[in-house]
Amino acid sequence: MIATEVLKRKRFIETIFSTENSLLATRTLIAFPSKYRYYAACSMTKKFVIGIDGGGTKTTVVLADLQGNVLAEETAGASNFLIIGVEKAAEVLYAAADACCRKAGLSFDHVEALAAGLTGAGRASDQQRMRDGLEHYAKAQGSSLNNVIIESDARVALEAAFKGAAGMILICGTGSIALGKSSDGRVFRVGGWGRIIGDEGSGYTIGREGLNAVTRQLDGRAKKTLITELVAKNLKLKTQEDIIAAVYRENLDVATVAPLVVEAAEKQDSDCERILNKATFELTEHVRALTLAMEHAARDRARQKILLAFIGSIIASENVFTNILKHKIMFSLPQITIVQPKAPPSYGAVLLALQSSGSS
Repeated sequence: MIATEVLKRKRFIETIFSTENSLLATRTLIAFPSKYRYYAACSMTKKFVIGIDGGGTKTTVVLADLQGNVLAEETAGASNFLIIGVEKAAEVLYAAADACCRKAGLSFDHVEALAAGLTGAGRASDQQRMRDGLEHYAKAQGSSLNNVIIESDARVALEAAFKGAAGMILICGTGSIALGKSSDGRVFRVGGWGRIIGDEGSGYTIGREGLNAVTRQLDGRAKKTLITELVAKNLKLKTQEDIIAAVYRENLDVATVAPLVVEAAEKQDSDCERILNKATFELTEHVRALTLAMEHAARDRARQKILLAFIGSIIASENVFTNILKHKIMFSLPQITIVQPKAPPSYGAVLLALQSSGSS
């Protein structure tokens, strides 16, 4: 009887270890004494989730168990499907997720759910397009992805900032948007209209107004401003021809000018101080409108403390812009408490994957 049981366990282990999970299997054999190998092999049947934060410059993938413990991470290039297309974005996401699984010696067969927060995926139609594209690409590679969730990058950032709890985030990167989550799980949004008709206070808007200050000086329509010198020094844009070529023919990332505006404002350049003052007013209005919407929807209309986290390259660090913004928000909205995000956006995608799998 004992010999039969041992034989069954031996065959079970060999079956598990003969899969493409050989890397983890080998580590398990080395790490565990023989009497524990059966239980180690059993752990190979566990399920996991994948969370992805995909943007215009970088994609971060996280593999976690059903308790939310991070097991592996992987980074890749841009995955903004609105710019590189659904098929190319699907290729980037799949390759990065596959590499992350392989780091842990696993395959997609062990993945219970995959959630991706992607730039540009704020609408249901775009989410469906990207979901279909990723599932189709995976199938073409001989894999099957179960339970794929596509959300916006802002949505996963909100989930990560408070690890699934209620709160509010203000995102100011290339664009601008404010999202809030109530204690009953409802999500509220202000902004995120894009640079043509929205994105007030964003890096794009600040950068555009900074370049506009440069063009007015070069035309002789305005006085000298420090931003002209900084743009010439850092971006090598010194003349009208340089600027027009960079913006209209070479697709200059206008948001890259924003840090130069902040730098000039820190040196008390009046034009750049004016630009930042206007931007902080607009961002404060995002927060005000979102606060009113959340308070109006709350069952208890009494004013309650709301946590707010700043997200995005421009307001993530301490500088004159962030300081002005914090002062305006705290002065006009005393119920707001500004805090640091609890986790990176990729972990917010993990939390959404866990929710979808019923593990949270």
